Formats: sequence, C-alpha cells, structure tokens
Amino acid sequence: MNQEKKDLLSLRNLPARLGIGEAAWLLGFGENDIPVLMSAGLLKALGRPTTTGSKYFATVDLQNFGKDPRWLAKASDAVVNHWRAKNASRRSPAKRMSNPLLTGAGLN
Repeated sequence: MNQEKKDLLSLRNLPARLGIGEAAWLLGFGENDIPVLMSAGLLKALGRPTTTGSKYFATVDLQNFGKDPRWLAKASDAVVNHWRAKNASRRSPAKRMSNPLLTGAGLN
C-alpha cells in the first residue's frame, strides 16, 4: 500500500468529497474501475462535471456503498462483466482466423 493511500485511509475524518483515486481506494476497486461503475449507474459524480473534467464523489455515499454487500456484489459483477466483454472483443474469431500462429496454419 503506498503512503498516500495509507495516509488517506487512516484519517479520522475524511474530506467531504473524494476524487477518482481516493474513491477507488476507499471502495477497494482500481482507478480504472470507477468509470466502469459510473457507466453502469452504480456511482454518480457530484454536480455535472464535463466528460473530461475532474470527478468527485460524496464520501458519505462511498462509505455507505462500502458497507452494503448487495451494492458491492453488483459493482464487482459490473467490473468483471465489463473487462470480460472487453477482453472477449480482443479475442474475436475474426482476429484469431487472421493470425496464422493462432490457427495453426503455416506450421509445417
């Protein structure tokens, strides 16, 4: 665990809003998983940030989510399904057929 993460999680009173990195630390997800949770409708940023703008989340909501096993199960499933679909698209049959090393063609 890096020192910055340890410092944040050891605070007695957390700040009222947290950025993507801190939200990920608090919930136990990776930073890359936060946009997945947002697109699945499981996390909502505060205000109306622009697409490329900084996103902040209410600490009280994040703490409540972290205590809710049902929400955690839904969030975990959403992340797993997202990465499974993304990885499956990388290994589509058309791509495998075009690679002679994966199809066994050209091996004599």
